Amino acid sequence: MSNFQINKDFVTTIKILIAEERNTSLKKKLKDLHYADIAEIVNELNSDQGTYLIKLLDSKKTADILPELDEYQREAVLENLSPKEIAEEVEILDSDDAADIIAELSEERKEKVMSEISDTSHIDDIRELLTYEESSAGGLMAKELVSVQEDLSVLKCLNTIKTQAEEVTRIHSVYVVDSKNKLKGRLSLKDLLTANSRDKVKNIYIPKVDYVTVDQQGEDVAKVMSKYDLEAIPVVNSKKELVGRITIDDILDLIKEEAEKDYQLAAGIATDVEADDTIFELTKARLPWLFLGLLGGLGSVFILQEFEVIMLRPDLRSLFFYTPLIAAMAGNVGVQSSAIIVQGLANDNLKGSLLSRLIKEIRLSLINGLALSIILVVFGQSINQDLKLSLTISLSMMSVIIVSALIGTFTPIILNKKGVDPAIATGPFITTSNDIFGIFLFFYIAKIILVF
Repeated sequence: MSNFQINKDFVTTIKILIAEERNTSLKKKLKDLHYADIAEIVNELNSDQGTYLIKLLDSKKTADILPELDEYQREAVLENLSPKEIAEEVEILDSDDAADIIAELSEERKEKVMSEISDTSHIDDIRELLTYEESSAGGLMAKELVSVQEDLSVLKCLNTIKTQAEEVTRIHSVYVVDSKNKLKGRLSLKDLLTANSRDKVKNIYIPKVDYVTVDQQGEDVAKVMSKYDLEAIPVVNSKKELVGRITIDDILDLIKEEAEKDYQLAAGIATDVEADDTIFELTKARLPWLFLGLLGGLGSVFILQEFEVIMLRPDLRSLFFYTPLIAAMAGNVGVQSSAIIVQGLANDNLKGSLLSRLIKEIRLSLINGLALSIILVVFGQSINQDLKLSLTISLSMMSVIIVSALIGTFTPIILNKKGVDPAIATGPFITTSNDIFGIFLFFYIAKIILVF
């Protein structure tokens, strides 16, 4: 079934069939569905219903379903499966997906599942992958690949490829190594098929090959693969020995996870959470930033108290009514500037010196600030507001816009250089700091011009 879309009625039917244990009908309903579609259905079920389906279907299909499940659902399903049942799924999976599944288990269950796997080389691959940091190239790579030695003849090379291909789901590239397994280059299938059968691989392979090392971060791998439009990239260790490969689907999963994480940070959520997480987990993720917002609000209160003399002067009292406007403009401008910088840092296309960026932001802020200030003066005149007061408010707002833009620009750059995720800068951090600074700057400039 192509372009399958699940709907409420279909899921309800699946739930009824599970409740009535009509296994034949269930298998018939799901027979022609892609494993990703079945994973989407399982995500709509409770853990018991999801486990029922996983146990019912053939392991060749369910092994592909498990990695596609939402994390909370996969954890629940794995909890309901025995070590032997998990091992049956893991044995079919590529090493990277198998390692991801194993990594979610407790230490005790890990060893029990490992003991149920008969393929010792598969176990060794999984254990190796578990030693790498999850978000590193080593943690993302799969051990399954096709490689040939440079001294092989074309005929023997083809036989080697055929043998290795049985263990690889999809062949993106054929890599060439020397006798010590050091990466030398890659083979073009066209060159291989058109070459003389007695010719040597070392005479036809392409020495230029992009690669990454096991300790490189996943984001760096994504940048390399995106820049050179690669479907797969080999991974080497410190000795340049070929140890695995990373495919584009693994990178897409990483990019999605990073995007979700950055979005939550920008929204003021401290840790990675799901909508179905417990109230305690959601509170723990949100409360720290809300507390920061509270401190920022209290800071604004103290600043306003310093200028409460304005309330005693009827000719200046209207300044207070512009406080929300100034705070909003400061926060919005700061978030806009920081969002652009964070995007540039993420895509690695932030070029030029800090000085040039400083000048550019000042020019941009002057244009935006001037346009908004003119509107504000026109508004003031339309309500018969004192011209000097209108000009003071406009000048103050322009100053706030410039300073907020600079804060929004340089905060993520500084955070990035300090090794902190710059996505933090697009959230309450920037909004709160600019609110406080904007209000202070507004009243301070007004105090100088209007003398109070």
